Amino acid sequence: MTERYEVVVVGGGAAGLSAALVLGRARRRVLVVDGGEPRNAPAAHMQGYLSRDGMSPGEFLAVGREEIARYGVELVRDWVLDVVRDADGEFDVTLEGGRTVRARRLFVGTGLADELPEVPGVAERFGRDVLHCPYCHGWEVRDRAFGVLATSPMGVHQALMVSQWSKDVVLFLHTVSEDGLADEDLRRLAAAGVSVVPGEVAGLAVEDDRLTGVRLADGTVHARSVLFVAPRAVPRTGLLERLGAELEETPFGAYPVVDATGLTSVPGVWAAGNATGFAEQVVNAASGGYRAGATINGELLFADLDASTGS
Repeated sequence: MTERYEVVVVGGGAAGLSAALVLGRARRRVLVVDGGEPRNAPAAHMQGYLSRDGMSPGEFLAVGREEIARYGVELVRDWVLDVVRDADGEFDVTLEGGRTVRARRLFVGTGLADELPEVPGVAERFGRDVLHCPYCHGWEVRDRAFGVLATSPMGVHQALMVSQWSKDVVLFLHTVSEDGLADEDLRRLAAAGVSVVPGEVAGLAVEDDRLTGVRLADGTVHARSVLFVAPRAVPRTGLLERLGAELEETPFGAYPVVDATGLTSVPGVWAAGNATGFAEQVVNAASGGYRAGATINGELLFADLDASTGS
């Protein structure tokens, strides 16, 4: 027989664990399905989460798993292959391991994947001295020699932002034409003291497992100890798309349209965290999961009360 849960949570990151914690404490039968590929796994620490500043992402998830287990929430390491919503508004969830479960409500916290620029050495050093978010890592690398790898005109924005953490910033135009920079961009870069270097970046210089420079295609090496890049966000929205959820195009990909509680356009399906937006940090994801979990619990409660009175 197909196992029944009141809620299946797809994704065991901050959003999913937070939703599961609220629902477990509300005495709901909950299953969390986690593929084990968190977006922030390359980072040694996470910052900006009040009371958890500096905690490692792995430790954060381990503590979260222990907390949901206290309330009887089941967690499995698996992938969801498919979800089908039936005529009754419930969901048949098929797992890669062969298991099929049934849920009254569904929470999606599948996040996104970062597609890094194809420059040799970038992927290997990502999360160490190749970074993407100054709010996540700027304090830890403050006052070092920064480089910024431009893969679109938005590289100017990133260079201007990171200049708040260092006064030694070089913008490597890489695949961006110097003629493509607006006069306003050039004025702001000059005001921030950011140097602009044209030419394609061919790779990184590394010594003793430390970034020491950025190497151009002509062989020139510019001494740098930190390089900021802008990954292309790839939202993991496959399940939501199969369910027919409405998506909205943004400069960072297509994300589901959700209301203030995380409810998608599909009845009974909520989403939060990076599954709903590129800029959601861990603290935002946890908050969104909490709101969604509380809302799901309330909806189930009143649905059962109405059913018992024939409403």
